[in-house]
Amino acid sequence: MTETSEATLSPQVKKALLALVIGGIAAILDSTMVTLAIHTLVVKLHSTTDTIQWVTTGFLLAMAVAIPVTGWAEHRWGGKRTWTAALTLFVLASVLCAASWNDTSLIAFRALQGFGAGLIFPLMQTLAVRAAGGKVSSRLMAAVSLPIALGPILGPVIGGVILNWLSWRWLFLINVPLIAAGLLMAWRFLPADRPAPATERTRLDWTGLALLAPALAGILLGLSQLSKDGGLVHTGVLAPLLAGLALLIAFIAGATHPGERRPIVDIRLLHRRSLGSASAVLFTAGAAMYAGMFLLPLYYQQLRGDSVLDAGLLMIPQGIGALASRFMVGKLVDRFGVPLVTIAGFLLTAAATVPFALAGPTTNVWWLGTVLLIRGLGVGTVLIPPMSVAYQDTRPADIPHATMNTRIAQQVGASFGTAIVAVALQTLLDHGTTNAFQGAFWWATGITTAAIIPALALPHSRQATTAPQTHPDRPRNHSERRPANPRS
Repeated sequence: MTETSEATLSPQVKKALLALVIGGIAAILDSTMVTLAIHTLVVKLHSTTDTIQWVTTGFLLAMAVAIPVTGWAEHRWGGKRTWTAALTLFVLASVLCAASWNDTSLIAFRALQGFGAGLIFPLMQTLAVRAAGGKVSSRLMAAVSLPIALGPILGPVIGGVILNWLSWRWLFLINVPLIAAGLLMAWRFLPADRPAPATERTRLDWTGLALLAPALAGILLGLSQLSKDGGLVHTGVLAPLLAGLALLIAFIAGATHPGERRPIVDIRLLHRRSLGSASAVLFTAGAAMYAGMFLLPLYYQQLRGDSVLDAGLLMIPQGIGALASRFMVGKLVDRFGVPLVTIAGFLLTAAATVPFALAGPTTNVWWLGTVLLIRGLGVGTVLIPPMSVAYQDTRPADIPHATMNTRIAQQVGASFGTAIVAVALQTLLDHGTTNAFQGAFWWATGITTAAIIPALALPHSRQATTAPQTHPDRPRNHSERRPANPRS
């Protein structure tokens, strides 16, 4: 039996979701807005492009380091307290970024901000599932994934407005009122889930953290350097990439046979069809979504000569499409099933990327806007079905670990997709800017089409009941908490 995705969420769950979305939107917007400001920061801070790129790279690496910690922190102190701590850390780092006096200070404060964001994104998903009592629906996932879907689309618009009329420091100061509202709403609406005094305090898996955190950082760093001269054979690519892969292999070996300890990220859960297939699809979805999001602003700015603000405004149709998809995907999943809707979303995204692979500097902007609207529908569709089945056979105590698995997959996939199209664009520039962008968009189309393969393995439907309390292959060595009072 399939749980209807259109089942009405309770008022309590809706309020909790609103608190999570308000808090999470600041982090995702900030991560996309700053990308537009690279040239501005080079000029204002009297730096170089290679140095200022670390404002973005440092943020992403710190995020990767933080993601594995969220499950342990949520179990140790409770989701609500960990969430408020993450928001507080993020907003304090934002203020420090705005007060930066040179490139070094900005890079350091951005890394601190990235660590906060790395806690926020997995917690947002975990706490949404907990607030709903483990009953995962497309409507729930549509709400909680809204910042992730709209951030890369709205970020360039808001960033363009700020850079056009205000100081670059407002890219960070804009987070203060958003996070303040998020903290207030979290205090009022998130259910209290502080562990009981008698609850066994889980020890942090320091060995796993020492392997996984630098593994993810090394892989993401290597991928981010892939478009530099020399490509894959460049030392700046090979050294961190190979080191990261070696550490990841060591972590996997230890996490699959952990003995009595609980791995910091329990990858054994991936053998379950629901979580394993959903994680694979979210990897390819991250690659497909961010490959396009990397290329589209550059196409408008570098090939068409539009300003940062104009490029951001021209991306609005994609945001409208992504938002509109939230209102229809649940009904589509109920009628056609998770795999078919996911595949259709990837096909729609790929089809709407092809016109950009054929576009030049004078292609009709209204035509491209229509195409972006359709692309937004596809991009907004592909995330929700796999997220709605990821927890299908996951017990409550395993929810944070399931979330970390999906979040890591999406984060690495995003870096992978961006790296592939960045290399294609850089390599093809010798053949002219138009040919370079067309070739890179063909690569983005290919990545999106290839994403259909793992989608074939998704479970067809979602269960009607909450996640199971036990699982035969895992001992219950962690307490499972239920939400208590609405305020702590």
